[in-house]
Amino acid sequence: MRLITLVKPLLVAGLISSGMAHASTDARDVLAASPIDDIVGQYPAMMSQGIRDGLKQSGQVPPMVADTIGYVVSSSYRAEDIERKLVDSLDESLTNKQLEEVHAWYQTPVAQKISRAEIAASAPAAWSEVRSRAGELNEAYKGTTREKLFDRFDRASRATETTVDTTIAVQLGLATAMAALSSDSVHYERLRQRLENQRGMLQGMVGQQVYDSYLYTYRDISVQELGLYLDFLESESGKRFTEVVTESIQASITDPIETIGSQLARFRNFGTGESR
Repeated sequence: MRLITLVKPLLVAGLISSGMAHASTDARDVLAASPIDDIVGQYPAMMSQGIRDGLKQSGQVPPMVADTIGYVVSSSYRAEDIERKLVDSLDESLTNKQLEEVHAWYQTPVAQKISRAEIAASAPAAWSEVRSRAGELNEAYKGTTREKLFDRFDRASRATETTVDTTIAVQLGLATAMAALSSDSVHYERLRQRLENQRGMLQGMVGQQVYDSYLYTYRDISVQELGLYLDFLESESGKRFTEVVTESIQASITDPIETIGSQLARFRNFGTGESR
């Protein structure tokens, strides 16, 4: 995730009734107050860069092909579309009271401090520092209350669970995209099952990465402040908000997979002189 200058898009126009206007305004206000819209705004470039770098480092494809895949991925995701879906999902799934309670939390000084930390840690520039400081921070917090709070945080935020789901979805999309650039055919369901069989291995690997990120992100957040954050995440409104946000973003990431494969197939056909 990357910290960049973001334009918060107009998500809804021409609302018909005052009741609809009230609900949508609440949802937009919640996203604006939370770090979600800032982080989501970085998703297209973040996914493109991550996939491009991963392909180049693995040597699976030539650098030019990696850049092509990165470009297609970036053009297939629009932050404003993801945010629009988030607003719709929040309007449909949360009551006005729940939206008000979530918004009230994000107006507090503690929540704003935590939001700034989450946005800063999501920047690609911070990725290398998270990795380089992982050993130091793991050692520094071994046996501390902060370490013991992680399991509670991970359950409440669904961080590892969501990251594993997203990793599998991105790997599936990437494999599908790469198959579109070659003459090989990939059976989608068989490939999905193969990746699902790796879930246990991914769970352990991702869990450690999430812990490293947790230590880095909240290193300047006190244990008392973390406790308040966890109280919010575990509240009825906080829990429902987290569920809706993670599910909506997950759908937004996986939905364009077929489109990405189709676009890459057109690149291949263009290069070989084939026509559709």
